[in-house]
Amino acid sequence: MPEGLSFRSTAATVLAYAVAMAYLESAVVVYLTLALGGQVGELFPLRPAFETGDLIAIEVGREAATLVMIAAAGLLAGRTSLERLAWAAVVFGAWDIGYYAWLNVFSGWPPSLATTDLLFLIPVPWVGPVWSPVAVSVALVGVGLVAARMIRSGRAVALSGRHWAAGIGGGLLVIISYTLDAGRVIDGGLPGPYPWPVFAGGMLLALAAAVHALRNARRTP
Repeated sequence: MPEGLSFRSTAATVLAYAVAMAYLESAVVVYLTLALGGQVGELFPLRPAFETGDLIAIEVGREAATLVMIAAAGLLAGRTSLERLAWAAVVFGAWDIGYYAWLNVFSGWPPSLATTDLLFLIPVPWVGPVWSPVAVSVALVGVGLVAARMIRSGRAVALSGRHWAAGIGGGLLVIISYTLDAGRVIDGGLPGPYPWPVFAGGMLLALAAAVHALRNARRTP
């Protein structure tokens, strides 16, 4: 982003990019699903690898490419390493929320936030109700915007080793909640009940670390 771009202009640009990115991805999902003779949201049991051929590898590549796009947007929008991380979090969260919103507009799916979705494939299938990634995304957008605004206004947000440990540990708990049923899903079975207490514990741990770091931000001379 240009050096003179204000926080509001940067935020508007980043959010517009994320919403457009979400539109594109949801449209592609609808096109491909219908072209392959399926129905949007028809996920489980997973199709055997021999039926999809190289599509699994292509899908994994698409997900990796999405992460590169998110990281690139954060890198261009921020001026420091921490601000870039904050903007990347905003892009990720807004993109994920927008993806489900556009998908619902295009196809009526998901019918509710309790609908189970296949969230990710790297390195194993991630499965969970739609409300859970949306909750993560709301937190990412909120924390990311607050952090970016503080940094732009001249406040120093310092992350200690404990902050990083709590944030990474919380994130790992969230990932574990999505991947506990990976073996069953890979074998063609249906996912079991979602372990939401594991998810809640991870979210609380990561949010507590973020809030503590932001509340202790100091204005730089």
